[in-house]
Amino acid sequence: MSAAPTPAGTFVIAIDGPSGTGKSTVSRRVATELQAGYLDTGALYRIAALAVLRAGLDPQDTDAVADLITALRLDPPTDPDHQRHHLDGEDVSEQIRGPEVTLAVTPVSANPVVRQHLFTVQRTLAMSGRMVVEGRDIGTVIAPDATVKIYLTADAAERARRRFDQNAARAVHAGAPAGQAGPGLADVERDLARRDTMDSTRSHAPLQAAPDAVVLDSSSMQLRETVRAVLTLAAERGIS
Repeated sequence: MSAAPTPAGTFVIAIDGPSGTGKSTVSRRVATELQAGYLDTGALYRIAALAVLRAGLDPQDTDAVADLITALRLDPPTDPDHQRHHLDGEDVSEQIRGPEVTLAVTPVSANPVVRQHLFTVQRTLAMSGRMVVEGRDIGTVIAPDATVKIYLTADAAERARRRFDQNAARAVHAGAPAGQAGPGLADVERDLARRDTMDSTRSHAPLQAAPDAVVLDSSSMQLRETVRAVLTLAAERGIS
């Protein structure tokens, strides 16, 4: 029996998974196709990590980090085609993707007070209308009542290759000299393994697939194929 059509403005598509699976690109494409909003929850944690680094705090100093983050005013973008992120009015879209932030974001995001503070922001936006929301705990914590839950994954080597290529493209775009495009492929794979382990074993909101999520392995899929698979699942739930 087919699902009843979802009324316009009332769905949430939750896309979770580890780094390097293409979550952000897939989520943005899906949101654009459905004329929906898009929320990159990982960017919120990266903004928090950047704020911690700029304040000169140890990312693992839980009390100091909690005090800082709970005082931040956040206004995350939801237009899938215009994603610019700000900290205290400054555009930090490039800075939050840097290696220092990447190292700091896991301990910062593991702080339960930080997660609770950002939960309110994420939950409010997730439930604000037609939304595609991506992250690590969307289907389990932020929007457990999501219309569609997808856990996007890929094998470790493929995820590392994708992230390496993404880092290199970003470095070239930023004007980095040839040969200075960032960490090597082996370093990227080690960093992804580190984040996977820390994210999946933390006590609060660990990275895991929701019991009712559809696990989608994109290892051998092109971007358009992955987007099509998500849109097909959405259509099966009455979303178009």
